Amino acid sequence: MTLFRLDGKRALVTGGSKGIGLAAAHDLARLGAHVTLAARGEEALRRAADALGARCVVADVSTLEGVQAAVEAAGPVDILVSNAGGPPPARPSEVDEAAWTQGFQTTFLSTARLATAVLPGMRDRRWGRIIAITSLTVGRPALTLPVSNAMRAAVTNHLKTLALEVAADGVTCNTVAPGYTATERLRALHRDPVDAEALAARIPARRFGEANEVAAAVAFLATKEAAYITGQELLVDGGWSI
Repeated sequence: MTLFRLDGKRALVTGGSKGIGLAAAHDLARLGAHVTLAARGEEALRRAADALGARCVVADVSTLEGVQAAVEAAGPVDILVSNAGGPPPARPSEVDEAAWTQGFQTTFLSTARLATAVLPGMRDRRWGRIIAITSLTVGRPALTLPVSNAMRAAVTNHLKTLALEVAADGVTCNTVAPGYTATERLRALHRDPVDAEALAARIPARRFGEANEVAAAVAFLATKEAAYITGQELLVDGGWSI
């Protein structure tokens, strides 16, 4: 019996041109899935797709039209990995109406719409995986990330609720919550090397995570071996949340 394979499954990965999204796409492809990458930046997206040998679609999934374009390009989606860049930092009292609206559309509504779009086919086929990338700040809010804290918590609870409805149809809904991971966003938030070193020292693992470590958790949740895991938040944080 071959374990941990995804041969013949179709995966759609949003935010798939770099970072955790691209790493997840690589792992899914290595397990045999047919992967479609979706992102807004055409140049980086096509470069990533060419390197992976995957299909790609330029789409802004914060819009309904972008969601429709991504799902249509991917074909019948068996595995959805909803991954969106985090909203910009600010203090809670500084967040204006536009920032709340953008965060809602980019972080929450994109996942909700994507899930709604792929669910009918998954339920018909009696097999599906919906996985959203969130953050450790769902459980431990960061002062300067109020929009991300709120919207990623909403994503988490939406997928927990959705899991209750579709578990009997063979569809699982889970979130993967990375800790401090060495991505472009982390480098942007912690530009000062001294600050970054001090932050890493506070993590029980004494280092930042790597995108491929988060991707491995995503890939596992996509496999048939994870069929009895649903409505869960899988933290990949080097022990930060202990």
